[in-house]
Amino acid sequence: MKKRIFVLNGHPGGTSLSKRLSEAYAQAATKAGHDLRLTHLHDLTFDPDFGEGSYKTLKPLEDDLQAVAADLEWSEHVVLLTPMWWGGVPAKLKGLFDRVLLPGFAFDPRQKRLGLPKPLLAGRTARLIMTSDTPDWFFRLAYGRAMVRQLRAQVFGYVGIKPLRVTHFSEASHPAPKVVERWSDAVAALGRAAR
Repeated sequence: MKKRIFVLNGHPGGTSLSKRLSEAYAQAATKAGHDLRLTHLHDLTFDPDFGEGSYKTLKPLEDDLQAVAADLEWSEHVVLLTPMWWGGVPAKLKGLFDRVLLPGFAFDPRQKRLGLPKPLLAGRTARLIMTSDTPDWFFRLAYGRAMVRQLRAQVFGYVGIKPLRVTHFSEASHPAPKVVERWSDAVAALGRAAR
């Protein structure tokens, strides 16, 4: 079944493994007939600092952030590709979350259930494709998959995007070309299936 997919490459650099994998996903999904929008974080110009803004006096969104919000609204499935840096997402990607996922768009703090605001982006699914130097077994045992838990519950889940499925490519700082090719093939298969 054809899906509307928004792919966000959350790596702030112009050349990266995340960029390569995002393009592999996008090409395969498009070839399979899905509607796709691809955004590279490094192409976006915005102030990532919420700064003096508040939920009562919101900082106006730059054009690039308005486009991201429109793509989220349009989508049925969201794919985020990001490296794990120091246990979390890159600062610019965190800034994008801070600036775009706002009340009135992503959640409604006036309507609460069990003390939590009503999510406004429900009805969408998501895939996290993350890369890290940390081996997956160590990420699970020593860190309890903290970054995944945060993104699943406190970012995507908080605004209603669920389930969030996860693909983790570890030991990714200097992978062999054959390994990158294998990862690209795996991501392309996800794209074809809109997963």
